[in-house]
Parts: sequence; structure tokens; C-alpha cells
Amino acid sequence: MTGPETTVLVVNSGSSSLKFSLVDPAAGVALADGIIERICEETSHAKLGYRDQEIAREVRAADHDAALRLVFDLFAELGGDLDALGLVAVGHRMVHGGQRYHAPTLIDDAVVADLAELSPLAPLHNPPGVLGIEVAQRILPELPHVAVFDTAFFHDLPAAAATYAIDADVAAQWQIRRYGFHGTSHRYVSEQAADLLGRPYGELKQIVLHLGNGASASAVDRGRAVDTSMGMTPLEGLVMGTRCGDIDPGIVFYLARTAGLSMDEIDTLLNRRSGMLGLAGENDFREVHRLIDAGDAAARLAYEVYVHRLRKYIGAYLAVLGGADVIAFTAGVGENDAAVRRDALAGLEPLGVRLDEARNTSGDRGARVISAEDSAVTVLVVPTDEELAIARDTLAALG
Repeated sequence: MTGPETTVLVVNSGSSSLKFSLVDPAAGVALADGIIERICEETSHAKLGYRDQEIAREVRAADHDAALRLVFDLFAELGGDLDALGLVAVGHRMVHGGQRYHAPTLIDDAVVADLAELSPLAPLHNPPGVLGIEVAQRILPELPHVAVFDTAFFHDLPAAAATYAIDADVAAQWQIRRYGFHGTSHRYVSEQAADLLGRPYGELKQIVLHLGNGASASAVDRGRAVDTSMGMTPLEGLVMGTRCGDIDPGIVFYLARTAGLSMDEIDTLLNRRSGMLGLAGENDFREVHRLIDAGDAAARLAYEVYVHRLRKYIGAYLAVLGGADVIAFTAGVGENDAAVRRDALAGLEPLGVRLDEARNTSGDRGARVISAEDSAVTVLVVPTDEELAIARDTLAALG
């Protein structure tokens, strides 16, 4: 029986969406999850799954305040009114904590103001995150609210990994460094990998590959993150669904000076019209594979670029760590696309990495080993659960 004393509402607020989960951290389960999409448009889409029931409908959420109130209306329809949910806290996913915020933080007015000031570091993510906090505080003023940061796991990167080779005074003045993102997922998956193998977390050298629409890699040396692919912003690193990942910075100057594009146009190009979408016209890997099977050359090239970049990071992190005990795949593509896993690791047998094809292509969906018995490096698929990690961090912040 789930005790209401352990229930945390996890909120992930986007510019036009509101994702939410009702989590029991002690039991390690989500009791409910859902999303309100197309907020501020004429028609919004709402979906809630709660205790083996589901609601999906077209509604109108005029703003984020209306969206969160709609969430509780949907709960009430399925027999879970606000009082019955037994909430003890609200955990908010915040993408960027800057240099100051790296532990789960109890939110007050000063914290909200600080997070708003950090918006230039994450202009696509922090403003809606702050908005989500303000809305949730208005609707649930009696509950403590806690911010959990995507950047936290990478706060203590070694200086050599965190530092960009630009003028040191400029970097210090404008807080320019490698911050890293998806940290909640990288920490959760690396901890789960140790549990799965029955080995101490502080013994393992791990490469974690979070491959979703946003994608990032990390090198975790005996419990400490020592490198990660995303940088000052989530744009750097692997090829992603709509982001370019690593790119020669001179291209930005070239597009501005020669093509006449504005900074906003270049920002949109690199963040929203690049990556798999820019190369293949699709950022859903199921569609990319369908196009490849149909003989689409652009889709084939996009896939090869994606895998090539991924292999480069795996090789780099094997060097950074001096070899690895574990390579773990997670997130939508990492958990579900056997071809990406196979091709990313193909030919790495001399480096101790050997997949078992039957394990890799099995229909299993839980945490599992997919490497061969004689592989020196254990290859895992570990489903991520950022909401559970945020809920646990939220309770930990409350002591």
C-alpha cells in the first residue's frame, strides 16, 4: 500500500508543455504521469495515466497556470482529488543551475530570482522552468518546492574537462565553462548499473550514453563524472534529434557575415533545424530506419553521421578513463534501438567490447546485460527514470 507521506509531484515545465509525474520515492514507482501540450494555443492536448486508468483529450490551456490546474482536474476525474493525492513536496526539473546551484535546493523567492538571472545560459529551458515553479507555488503554496538541476552531476568535473581554452578573464566574467546536462539521468543510470552488476559504485569506470531526442555521453570514474559531451549549453556534443552537436564555431561567423543570417536565425538553425531532422528530414529513429530501408540516401548519411560521432565519443572516453568496466545505453534511442547500439560498438572488440547479438536484439525492456560472456567491458541497457531520481532528491533536500 502506497503511503501518502512518500508522494512527490515532479514537474518539468517547457515553453509550451507541462510534463508531470506523481512518484512514490520509497516504493520506487510512478503512480501517475502525463503531459499538457500546446499550452497557449487554441487547442491543447492533455494526457494523464493514473492507477491503471488513462485520460486523453483536446482541451484549452490558456497558460501554464491553467495547465497545472487542469492536471488536478484530470486527477479528480480519475478519483484522485488534490487532498487524496497525499503530496508532501513538489520537485522541479531545472536545466541550468549555473556555478552556484548544484545540490537539490529548497526554493524561496531569492532562488527563483537567481534562476531567472541564469536564463541567458539556458534561454530555451530556464524561463519556462521558472514559470513552472511560480505557477506551482501559487497553486500549491502550502507545500515545499525543490529545484533539481540537470547540471548538478557535472558540477565537480575536473578543471581540465570543464575549462574552455578562451581568455580566462572573459570566461570568468561571463561564467563560461562546461556545465553538462542530463546529469540526473547519467547519475541514476550509472548507479543502477552498479546495482545491476552487484558491484560497488565507487569501483566502476563507466561510459553512459543518454540517447534521446537530446543526446549526451559521460565518463564516470568510480562515482565521479570526469567528462561529458554537452558543454556550456546542451548544443555541444553528439548529433541529436534537432541539434547539430559539435560544430566548428567559425561556421557561426561565416553564416552571419557571408549568409547574412541573424544570431536568432543561427540559433534556431543549430538548435531546431539541425541534427537528424536537418540531415534526414526526420528526428524519429523509427522513421529514419524506414527511410533507410526504402533506399533514402539522405537518411542513410544522417544515420552514419550519428553513429560516427557516437563512436568518437566512446573511443575518447575509453581513453579518458583508461579503459571502462561498463558502457550503458539509456533513453529512447539508447533503450530501444538495437541497430544503433550494434553499430556504435562494431569493431571495438580489440578494446574489450563484444556484443551478444541475441541479447542486443531481444524484446526485453528492463535493465539488462547485452554484451557477450567473454566481453571485458560489460555493455548494459538501463532504462532511465529521471522523475524517480528527482523525487528522491526532493525528499533528500527536505531532510
